[in-house]
Amino acid sequence: MRIVMKFGGTSVGSVTALQKVVEIIQRYRAEGHEVLTVVSAMNGVTNLLLDSANKAEQGDEDTAHQARQTIAEKHASATLELLGDGPVRDDVLAQVNALLDEFEALCHGIRVLGELTPRALDVIGGLGERMSVLQVAAILNHHDTPAKDVVATKLIVTDRRFGSAVPLIEETATQSQAVLQPILETGQVPVITGFIGATQEGIQTTLGRSGSDYSATIIGRAINADEVLIWTDVSGVMTTDPRIVPEAHPISHLSYSEIGELSFFGAKVLHSQAIRPARREKIPVRILNTFEPNHPGTLITEKASNNGRAVKAITAIKDMSLITVQGPGMVGIPGIAGRVFTTVGQSQASVLMISQASSEQSICFVVPKTQTPHVIEALEKELSREVERRDLEKMQSYGDVVVLAVVGSHMQGTPGVSGSLFGALGQGKINVIAIAQGSSECNISLVIRQSDADRAVKLLHKEFGLDKPE
Repeated sequence: MRIVMKFGGTSVGSVTALQKVVEIIQRYRAEGHEVLTVVSAMNGVTNLLLDSANKAEQGDEDTAHQARQTIAEKHASATLELLGDGPVRDDVLAQVNALLDEFEALCHGIRVLGELTPRALDVIGGLGERMSVLQVAAILNHHDTPAKDVVATKLIVTDRRFGSAVPLIEETATQSQAVLQPILETGQVPVITGFIGATQEGIQTTLGRSGSDYSATIIGRAINADEVLIWTDVSGVMTTDPRIVPEAHPISHLSYSEIGELSFFGAKVLHSQAIRPARREKIPVRILNTFEPNHPGTLITEKASNNGRAVKAITAIKDMSLITVQGPGMVGIPGIAGRVFTTVGQSQASVLMISQASSEQSICFVVPKTQTPHVIEALEKELSREVERRDLEKMQSYGDVVVLAVVGSHMQGTPGVSGSLFGALGQGKINVIAIAQGSSECNISLVIRQSDADRAVKLLHKEFGLDKPE
């Protein structure tokens, strides 16, 4: 089998973790599999890089200098343990320091100009991955596993949307096969930077935070992988956040639709876009634990097996705002919904949920709380004439709300799910502010007060029997 493995920041963030990575790759190769790896920056490095860039824009270069020292020490410590004190380690650290020189030079330029562009932020944000592949490839080679570091700017071709670039599928497939196939034919393990790509002109971009998951499935599709394994620090996708519900446990099998809903609604184990490339080619994806490599984790395929539960998981996204556009004249205003969401889209705001009354007298939708003032301002400007005529009321927003998502593909056609859901919330005296459900019946989304969120998750987790292992 041809397998793409992605190792996240915690999986390459310490000596112990890197030792596990080597063992995992060696085991799969010993079983006869062809292995490609995608790696993230060492844990915490990307945050240090981006924070330094933002501080430099404000005139602070000291943060960048301190970050450089911290990052250099992380790589020096890991390489000393795993490569020993010799020429191989010296070569890796020399290349890491060259990238850190580039980092400090960029931060200096940002401070002088007083401006941090999205393009510059993408270059800085991807430096951690470029350092990581040098280290991981050298460690594999040192442990008798031939490996070659590859920067994904040579593989993943994207548009120019800096910060959240979109891959160009055909161009990516052509370049990935041209670069990776010769490496695989020599028996080496390609060690590929996650998170980054490049435009057709070669300008570096990034795929969004936690984008290494996305990199793995993009490359998996491009090189016709049989499976993509996402190695992280949890044993699969959990039924809910274990920090809220200690009884939460991994789900053995999910469908592409279910994981799509969960990743969109805050399940941080997988990037929200990552499942799309695998889904198009029906490539199985597994979520596995680097530190418990024998745990089966979560398998994600086109259709999930029926574990006897209509609901698979409960998740909640906090720090949201509910914005309401309403008024007695809305029924007579052609295209009002189109105008509302065109305006919201032009504001670059993310809409997580929409609900509209059948009378067409109100539309409400949820956006992150930080984006609310900008959205309200844009809507007031766009709809000022209708507000003046009193066809619409003044825009209202309700902060400190949570989107609660109840997810499971087998809710479709199962009577009583909604009754159990609202019955449990009613008994818990939790008020539901807004509701939305797609026609697929894979997800019921609710807006509730943030102060009720943890209690609601606990109630529903127990109501649908998720407190008991499969």
